[in-house]
Amino acid sequence: MATMKDVAKRAGVSIATVSAVLSGAAFVSPLLKAKVEKAISELGYARNAIARSLKSGHSSLIGLVVPDITNPFFTSFVDHVQKVADAAGYTVLLGLTGNRAEREAEVLGLMRSHQAAGTILCPTGADSAYARIGATVGTMKLVLADNAADLTDVDSVVLDNVLAAEVAARHMLGLGHRRIAIMSGPAHQFVAQTRHAAFLAALIAKNVTLPPERIARGDFREEEAHEAALQLLRNGDQPTAIFVANNLMLIGVMRAITELALRVPEDLSVVSIDDFAWAAAFQPALTVVRQPIDAMAHTAFDLLLQRIKGSEQPKRRIVHPPHLVVRQSCTKASA
Repeated sequence: MATMKDVAKRAGVSIATVSAVLSGAAFVSPLLKAKVEKAISELGYARNAIARSLKSGHSSLIGLVVPDITNPFFTSFVDHVQKVADAAGYTVLLGLTGNRAEREAEVLGLMRSHQAAGTILCPTGADSAYARIGATVGTMKLVLADNAADLTDVDSVVLDNVLAAEVAARHMLGLGHRRIAIMSGPAHQFVAQTRHAAFLAALIAKNVTLPPERIARGDFREEEAHEAALQLLRNGDQPTAIFVANNLMLIGVMRAITELALRVPEDLSVVSIDDFAWAAAFQPALTVVRQPIDAMAHTAFDLLLQRIKGSEQPKRRIVHPPHLVVRQSCTKASA
């Protein structure tokens, strides 16, 4: 790997000149600057961000830890965080936990070892595991996003999951559906718990109850939701509408519907939380409750940047509202 000394030798200048070109801290003549830049290109020299952080006392790295990059929500979230971080002069170091809560401590430790100034964590475990998480990461600043209960000791950014589930329920009820099913996420997660409970409460408020055979769990994953949907839709008590609590499960549910030769919305109306490109591409296009992913990503980064810059405000929790996107996957319940 090329060093600054190698660049200086190739360009025929001093190391101080190379440093000045890289940092912009001092004037360098156009001729010498061109020589240095040519040498950098020829040698493939890359600056050592960790060494630079140690020397300056300021890290330009931030960590971003997500459970599943194949989930369109997290793919979009990563993209938005990367863009806003880049605009602010920060580089994002991405960590993946594979939906394994036990991996989070290891990945956060990796962020600390790389001198990240702060990290945005999208937790995957039970909410009780994060009550004192801020005390476990030393001086590194931390913000939680998405699956974050309000009992943590750090800033957090979440969707209004109660409202999201209520919006979906009201849409189904408004179309006259009473035989409704739900495909929920993992019971231990705050997000799944909240959406599940809020949806059932919205139905109960209108004197609609769900028998156990119309309640299924797909653990926020496609394959699990596919199998659970096949079982739910084959049990002889077919619903007229189903609420799916996230996008990956929606794909699994739609696969099951197709395999069973059911028609949407004629045989089964479908509403999900999370919008993504495929939702509009399905035939029919799917009605969803959209999360403002761009706004959530910007908020998470802004909160983290404020902490990095020394903010000592009390812990903050920013809750973003959802938005119902009505497409063609729902129709009025038959009499």
